Amino acid sequence: MAFLSTAEIGQFRDTGCLVCPDAVTAAQLAAMRADLGIWIEESRAHAGPYGKTFDNRPRFDVEPGHNAEKPALRRVASPTEISEAYLDVMQNGRMLDMLTDLIGPNLRFHHSKINSKLPGSGTVVDWHQDFNYDPHSNDDVVTSLLFLDEVTPGNGPLMTAPGSHTGPLHSLWHDGVFTGAMGQQASAAFEKIAVRHTGPAGSVCFMHARVAHASRANASTGPRSLFISCVAAADAIPLAANHLPSVHMGMLLRGKEPGRIRSIAFEMEISEVPKGASFFTQQNAANSG
Repeated sequence: MAFLSTAEIGQFRDTGCLVCPDAVTAAQLAAMRADLGIWIEESRAHAGPYGKTFDNRPRFDVEPGHNAEKPALRRVASPTEISEAYLDVMQNGRMLDMLTDLIGPNLRFHHSKINSKLPGSGTVVDWHQDFNYDPHSNDDVVTSLLFLDEVTPGNGPLMTAPGSHTGPLHSLWHDGVFTGAMGQQASAAFEKIAVRHTGPAGSVCFMHARVAHASRANASTGPRSLFISCVAAADAIPLAANHLPSVHMGMLLRGKEPGRIRSIAFEMEISEVPKGASFFTQQNAANSG
């Protein structure tokens, strides 16, 4: 049974990105938004990153300038570990059905997170490719970005460079320092062809793990929050340490264990696993250096 049209599948293969509406039910969306609202309120009591994840790094990351009056929670690592609502969508959402049309019937969970840009937040994401962080034996790896809020041109939407998933893997190292971002020449080239992905809450943006992408600050009066999950074909074997490990990593979400490894040829430099709450700290350190 096909869940996506031939045209939608073709768009993903050509551009490396596809936005689909109604990826979750209204009840699922409401439950996820309610839990995020609780975490934002809880963040008011903290001056910096807090909580603890599977690998003992902070679960909740906040922007510089975060305070009780103006909370700026920007990352929740592995929300599926602490929320039945997020675990339900990860295991049972329509996103998985659509993913089987993109990368096959056997799907394995890699990691999940929430990235949030609250009104007036200054978080900027520089150009990079996720595959550099999460290399697998093959590149049937998709990042699903579920819109918890309406995503508009003004609230810091995802920008991608169409077709960049078929090109090279760009270095995130510069002058011996891991910056988490591409060099200026590649970034400028992708900026010129960037496509912004917007849509109503409950939509999902499927992004190939090799697509170059970035985002700008939220300049609106409303939030822009995303539930982001990384899923791979079950015969794509991780080649590096999971930068967001959880109790659910490696879980088979659809289909069956293939009992085989499928590989493709590629070369890339090994990325640096974040030591802080998120990779935002790596990019921020590089930009301030």
